[in-house]
Amino acid sequence: MVIDTEQITEIIRETAALDVLPRFQKLADSEIMEKAPGDIVTVADFDAEIRLTKALGDIMPGADILAEEAAARDGVELDDYQSDNATWLIDPVDGTRNFSKGDSTFAIVVAYVKGGQVEHAWIHLPVEDQTIIAERGSGAYISGGARLTSSSEEKLSSMTGLLNLKGMGEDVSVEHIRSRGETFSELRNHRCAGFDFVQLAKGNKHFSLYRRLWPWDHAAGALIFSEAGGHVARVDGRAYHPLSRVWGLLCAPTEQSWQDIHDHLATPN
Repeated sequence: MVIDTEQITEIIRETAALDVLPRFQKLADSEIMEKAPGDIVTVADFDAEIRLTKALGDIMPGADILAEEAAARDGVELDDYQSDNATWLIDPVDGTRNFSKGDSTFAIVVAYVKGGQVEHAWIHLPVEDQTIIAERGSGAYISGGARLTSSSEEKLSSMTGLLNLKGMGEDVSVEHIRSRGETFSELRNHRCAGFDFVQLAKGNKHFSLYRRLWPWDHAAGALIFSEAGGHVARVDGRAYHPLSRVWGLLCAPTEQSWQDIHDHLATPN
């Protein structure tokens, strides 16, 4: 089946308009809940996920749907999750804590996985009403607008980025990563993977090191950044798989800069 990217874009924009933006900066305390200690969810997450799940399910009835809130509710074991079916990945509100605080740094994220690869990706920024789209082999672009090109910066001391202090694994200490991070020009944590990937794809920042890999957080962004010209790989050097639950993903402007950042972070002082 051929995916109509603009049809999906309109579904996502409609979801933002009906379920998310009306609650932005207007959430009552009773509409913000904890699904686990320190992990919050809002009524906007639930309602947006229901709408997206139904709409995407209607478009492709035979596909699996892996959505963040349903996975948490149903206790899906992502460490062992496997599927040979085409799969929709949904994060109805990425950056929920920001959203709950009235911070505009949040996104709606959707990816379509087939044959073990992300084939299509959408990251929608509701407040800006801007959707970033990628199709494997066809580039990344702003819906209705320009094609995106990531930064080509190679010099570590000029780079801005994100460092999760545990992103290199248990063998590399937090203190070591913190010390090595002083080499870079600036470290920024938007606390929203979707927004972070958009900044990477636009060339507004250079690299990101993530620790916990969630399919709905990283699959779409990994394709978008790759299609914008960036290099994405697990910190163990293996290719990223959208349904993998391993830890550690490094995104950098080029393959060479990826290796330089990796070696810089992994090498003992």
